[in-house]
Amino acid sequence: MLIYITVWLILIAAILLYFRIADRYNIIDKPNERSSHSYLTIRGGGIIFPLAALLWFVFYGFDSKWAISGLLVISVISFLDDLRPLSGKVRMVVHIAAVSLLFYGAGMFNLHWYWLVIAYLVAVYWINAFNFMDGINGITPFYCLSALGTFWYLNRDIYFFHKELIVVLLISTLIFSFFNARKRARTFAGDVGSVSLAFLLWWMMMALILHSGRFEYILFFAVYGIDSVFTIIFRLTRGENIFQAHRSHLYQKLSNELKWPHVQVSVIYALVQLTINGIVVFLISSNRMNFPVLFSLVIFLSALYLWLRYQAVLQIRRLDGK
Repeated sequence: MLIYITVWLILIAAILLYFRIADRYNIIDKPNERSSHSYLTIRGGGIIFPLAALLWFVFYGFDSKWAISGLLVISVISFLDDLRPLSGKVRMVVHIAAVSLLFYGAGMFNLHWYWLVIAYLVAVYWINAFNFMDGINGITPFYCLSALGTFWYLNRDIYFFHKELIVVLLISTLIFSFFNARKRARTFAGDVGSVSLAFLLWWMMMALILHSGRFEYILFFAVYGIDSVFTIIFRLTRGENIFQAHRSHLYQKLSNELKWPHVQVSVIYALVQLTINGIVVFLISSNRMNFPVLFSLVIFLSALYLWLRYQAVLQIRRLDGK
C-alpha cells in the first residue's frame, strides 16, 4: 500500500511538472478543421502512463525487461511525434520493433509463423486503432478503466499478469481522468499516452490469451475494434486516405455533429465495452463460449454498430436540412 501511495504522489507531481514544461515550451494541441475541440490544450499528458509502468518496473524488481524496453521505445518515438510529426513509415517501423521486444519476452517466437504473423498484424492494428480513437475528452481513460478493471477482476482467479502493474496503471488512469475527463480538458493524452496505453493493454491481452488459450477474450477490445474497422471501410469506399486525421468515427459524429457532451459519449463507449466484457467472462466461465457463439456476438455487435451509425447519420442530415 505504501508503494501505491508513493506512486500516486509521484505521478501527480510528474503531471503537474509536465504542465509547466509544456506551457513553457509550447507543447500545445492546436485545433483544426478535423479536431473535436476549439481551444488550446496541453498535449502529451499521457506521458504518465509509461512513467507509471517504469515506476512499477523499478519498485517491483525490474521484471519483464523486454516488454518494458518495448514500451520505452514506442513511448519515446510517440512523444517525439507529439513534439514534431514524424513519418508514418518511421512510426510503423518503431511500432513493429517495440512489439517484437514484447513478443520476444513472452516467447511468442516459438509459435508457428502464421500465428506470429497474425499476432503482429493484430497488435500493430490495435495500437494504431487505439491511437486514432483518442479524439474526445474522457474516451481514452474511461475505455482504459473498463479494460483494466476487467483484467484486474480476472487476474484474481486466473493469475496471468502482474497484479501490481494493473493497479499502478489504474492509479495513473484515474489521475489522468481528473485532468482530461471534463468539459474543457486540461490536457490530452497525445500519441505518447494513447500509444503506450494501447501497448500495455495489448501486453495484458496477449498474456491472458496465452495463459488461458481462449482467444475469445479479444472481444474485450470489441467497441474500438468494430468502430475502427467499419470507419476504415467507409473511408476507403469514399477514396479517402485512411492515415490522415478525420472526423468519421461514430463517437466523433455524436460529439461533433450531434453535439453530445464529450464525457457523455466517452462514458457510453466505456459502459458498452464493460457490458461486453461481462458477457464474455460469463460465457467463458460457464463453458458456453464457442466459435458459433463468438461469431454470433461479432455479427450482432457489428449490426448494432451499423444501425446506430445509420441513425446518427439520419439525425445529422435532418439537422443539416433545417
